[in-house]
Amino acid sequence: MHLILTIVLIPVALVWVYFGLRTGIGILYLPRLAAIIPLEDVRLPFVSVLFSARDEAEKLPDALRSQLAQDYPRYEVVAVDDRSADATAQILNEFARGCKLLKVIHVAELPAGWLGKPHGLTRAYERSGGEWLIFTDADVRFTPEVLRHAVSFALQRNLDHLTLLGRVDQIGFWEKIALTYFQVMFAFGVQPWEVSNPRSRSYAGVGAFQMIRRSTYEAIGTHRRLRMEVVEDMKLGKLVKQAGFRSAVAMAEGSVRVRWHAGLGNLILGTTKNFFAASEFRVGLVMLQICLLLLGSVVPFVAVFLATGVPRVFAAIAVIAALSIHAGAAIAGRSSPLYALTHPIGALIFCYMLGRSTVVTLRQGGIVWRDTFYPLDELRRGSV
Repeated sequence: MHLILTIVLIPVALVWVYFGLRTGIGILYLPRLAAIIPLEDVRLPFVSVLFSARDEAEKLPDALRSQLAQDYPRYEVVAVDDRSADATAQILNEFARGCKLLKVIHVAELPAGWLGKPHGLTRAYERSGGEWLIFTDADVRFTPEVLRHAVSFALQRNLDHLTLLGRVDQIGFWEKIALTYFQVMFAFGVQPWEVSNPRSRSYAGVGAFQMIRRSTYEAIGTHRRLRMEVVEDMKLGKLVKQAGFRSAVAMAEGSVRVRWHAGLGNLILGTTKNFFAASEFRVGLVMLQICLLLLGSVVPFVAVFLATGVPRVFAAIAVIAALSIHAGAAIAGRSSPLYALTHPIGALIFCYMLGRSTVVTLRQGGIVWRDTFYPLDELRRGSV
C-alpha cells in the first residue's frame, strides 16, 4: 500500500503544483475590464444585447433595468419570450412600452430540431441591427459602464469575440462550497488565459456575457450551427476559435453579476441537463473525470492524515497547492478563503452532480429543458 500511494501521489502532487502555478499566474494576467480606457462615443459602433427568457419573472426586472441603463451611445436590447408560463411576457411588454431601446419577440411554438435557447437567440439575432452582438441571459445584471468598456477593449485588441467572466452571487454555506470548487475546475479545464493565444486550442464562452462581431457570427454559421447544442455558450466560443478568428477572455468581476441557482439543491437540479452534455454524452469520459476528481481532490486530503513517510509528504504538497488555488477562487467570489478547506467536499459534490446528470440523462433517454424533452440520440448528432 505504501508503494502504491507513493506511485499515485507523486504525479498528483506534481500536477497540482504545475497547474496551480499556471492557473494562478494565468488568472493574474487576464485583462481586467475596470482597467480599460474607454473610447470616445464617435468610435463606438451600434451593438445589440440579445437574450432568450423562459419563466424568468422573478429575476428579469432587475436584470432588464440594468441592461437598459447602459452608459453607451447607440445600442438596443432584443429580448425573446420563449413560451413562458409565468409573467415574463407581461414584464417584457411593460418595459417595451416605456423604452424605445427594447424590442420584444414572443415565441409560441418551438420548431422541430431546435433547443429553446439557441432558437430564441437566433430569433433575437434576426431582429437585431448591431455591428456587434452581445449574448447574455435574462437574469444577468450589468453595471452601467460594461458595454462601453467591453466594446472599447474588443476594438483596441482587434478582437472578433470576447467573453467576460463575471461574478456568481454565492449565498449560503453549501452553495459557496459547490461554486468555489466549480470555479477552480473551470479555470483548470478551460484555461481562459490561453484563449487569446492563436496557437492554443483553448476556447471559452459563458452565457452571462459574450460579445461577437456580426460578420464573425454569420461566418461561423450563427446559432443554427448550435441548434441542438446544450452547452451552446461554450460551443460558440469553440466555433469562433476553430474558424481562426481572434477570441479573448477578460475579467468583469462585479460588473457582470448573476445568481445562478438558489441553494445547493437547485444547483444540482439546474445542472442536470448540462454536466453530461459538457462531457459530450460519453460515459467513458464521465467515469474518467470522476476518477481524476477523486484522485486529485479527495485522495491527497485523506492521505495527508492516514499515510506516513514519502506518500504523506507528497499528499501534503498536493493539499497545499489545492488549498492555495481554491482560496484564490473563494476570494474572487467574495467568500472567505477558509472555504478552501472544503475542497474535498466540493469535489464529492461535483462528482455527484456529474454522475447524477449522466444517470438521469441515460435513464430518461435524453434531457428536459424549458419543459421540452430532447432525445439523447438527437442531442449527440447535434453536438458540435
